[in-house]
Amino acid sequence: MTEKKLPGFGLGMSQLAAGFFEQESGGDGLFRRGVGGVSAILTPKDRKTEFIIYEDKTLCYVKSSMGSPALYPFYDAAFEGPAEAVLMDLDGTSVHSEGFWMWIIEQTVARLQGNPRFALRPGDEPHVSGHSVSEHLQYCIAKYCPQHSVEEARQLYFDITHYEMNEIMQGRGKPGAFVPAPGLGEFLQTLKSKGVKIGLVTSGLYEKAWPEILSAFRTLDLGDPFGMYDAVITAGQTFHPGQAGTLGELSPKPHPWLYAETARIGLGLGTEKRRRVVGIEDSAAGVISIRLAGFAALGVTGGNIRSSGVLPLLQQEFGSLTEMLPLLLGEAGPAAAF
Repeated sequence: MTEKKLPGFGLGMSQLAAGFFEQESGGDGLFRRGVGGVSAILTPKDRKTEFIIYEDKTLCYVKSSMGSPALYPFYDAAFEGPAEAVLMDLDGTSVHSEGFWMWIIEQTVARLQGNPRFALRPGDEPHVSGHSVSEHLQYCIAKYCPQHSVEEARQLYFDITHYEMNEIMQGRGKPGAFVPAPGLGEFLQTLKSKGVKIGLVTSGLYEKAWPEILSAFRTLDLGDPFGMYDAVITAGQTFHPGQAGTLGELSPKPHPWLYAETARIGLGLGTEKRRRVVGIEDSAAGVISIRLAGFAALGVTGGNIRSSGVLPLLQQEFGSLTEMLPLLLGEAGPAAAF
């Protein structure tokens, strides 16, 4: 007997078993299995999100350590090449920089503790990458320095970031902070030559993201990033006392808004184009964000997609960006689902 496919996933329960756990309740108690039409509640290994499954639909509950959870519809998504647009993550996908940003968080906690020898532990990585700065800092404060506040940590974090970004822009700073992903130049130039629109999507605030992009383009001698990307969407500007901030700290990945805005506002692509648009990510938060925005997701190895349990949400995983080109350009057969 053929196993029933779950709405939104397009997969049976057994195909999700390696990465997802079943729960009796979800949504901070709002949903219970067997009550109100809920047939199952699933959460991936990282437990950052919960999927509330009904007979005819699935909802995704995005948790928040900052007290702002959200509930979204979770739709089936499939990419059919050739692509009209490719939406790309920055950290870990286009530029290898996660280690640098975790180092900044480490320096922040070290200053809060007054302990220059402080170091994050291996188990901290899923909690200090892929989400918002405030989420990362909230985790560290709860674990390492509960006597301090997120607001204190944020001020230190951005003081350190401002200094380090200025050092890097002046040709100094931490060695190897921003390294272009293998094949990035060839990947971008090939898509551009074929008329494929390219959107760059990052949860990083502008003051973090733009030096990364410039650094990578200088390394690859690619010229002006705006000559290559058709849209660049960041999490905006941070808030400081006496200075306006923009929405970005509580609405980044895994929420859908950065990818949705890049596609609809940045590239002018409506929902009728969804099967010709695909997102590329190396993180679990990014994969969830792409899928909640209604697009198929491709993964690049090296991030936390597998360890977080969301591998089944990918249409396909690749070892590098350039390996994706035949699929994106419609030169390969249909991608194999997990």
